[in-house]
Amino acid sequence: MQRKNTKQVYIKGRAIGGGAPILVQSMLNVPSTDIRGSVEQAKRLERAGCDIIRLAIPDMQAVSLIGAIKQEVSVPLVADIHFDYRLALASLEAGIDKIRLNPGNISNREHIKLVAQKANEKGVAIRIGVNSGSLEKEILQKYGKVCPQALVESALYHASLLEQFDFHNIVVSIKSSDVPTMIEAYTLMSKQSDYPLHLGVTEAGGLRTGVVKSSIGIGHLLLNGIGDTIRVSLTADPVEEVKAGKDILRALGLYSQGVEIVSCPTCGRTRIDLIAIANRLEEALEGVNKPLKVAVMGCVVNGPGEAREADIGIAGGDGCAVIFKKGQVVRKIPEEEIVPQLLNEIQNM
Repeated sequence: MQRKNTKQVYIKGRAIGGGAPILVQSMLNVPSTDIRGSVEQAKRLERAGCDIIRLAIPDMQAVSLIGAIKQEVSVPLVADIHFDYRLALASLEAGIDKIRLNPGNISNREHIKLVAQKANEKGVAIRIGVNSGSLEKEILQKYGKVCPQALVESALYHASLLEQFDFHNIVVSIKSSDVPTMIEAYTLMSKQSDYPLHLGVTEAGGLRTGVVKSSIGIGHLLLNGIGDTIRVSLTADPVEEVKAGKDILRALGLYSQGVEIVSCPTCGRTRIDLIAIANRLEEALEGVNKPLKVAVMGCVVNGPGEAREADIGIAGGDGCAVIFKKGQVVRKIPEEEIVPQLLNEIQNM
């Protein structure tokens, strides 16, 4: 797929846009008053491979989170700012790597000018974060409802406002909880602007529905070359957002690190507990960064034949399985040895 060549901005030395690798973002969901809990969650996100971490800054007390997290985590941090521009200024002074502003509740020109000037001084990017719940009253009155055109108009206006203050280090997001609206809004924005885009379906839901909605919305746009950073918003542990984000990129061929597991859905031919085996392998291989495709197949029909492109895999028999590499059978093993022997083979690859 050919990606749109957007402008390139930087966040703590990492490029966003301009053909740079697509980055996966998540957000802390520990109460901002819990500094130790926030630090620990940020460390877990870093270990999971999160590229950018956003944290809510609801008050001045929360600004202290920035320094505390930076002491123990190297991932770039984004301050999520609503209502009070002074929180953005304080976050910039505290060393934040990027600011997210919601134009629906920070709209005073002079306040935005002060933030833009300070961000320019610090070399920090600003994300204009428009969503369905934060559109300005005038735009809602103009269109009569939330629609893609309204979201784009809001984003373009606030980008132009920052440009008037000689600020161009901009990333834009125009999220909606409605997948078709989100897709159309980002598509329109991509046609009308070269600023890098942060993709996401806001308020997507829990682990199951949220991953489905996000995969459709984010995946559709990425397949069409749109998008420079992503977040899979879930009512769940933020680490699950990172896993889902990496999985979406891997499925599209946009992320090659880590193990990709392909497994069959099982059928009446299956004579081993393939579901349990697949779950055990997925858990065991979660932290392995080798770029491998591992096949977990229930029988010889779906084994070395259909999965011959896998680097390594197993095909089940009657209480046993064969290990194969690139379609060639290596040896036969009993069911209880499938997981340990396959893991041992992977470790030695």
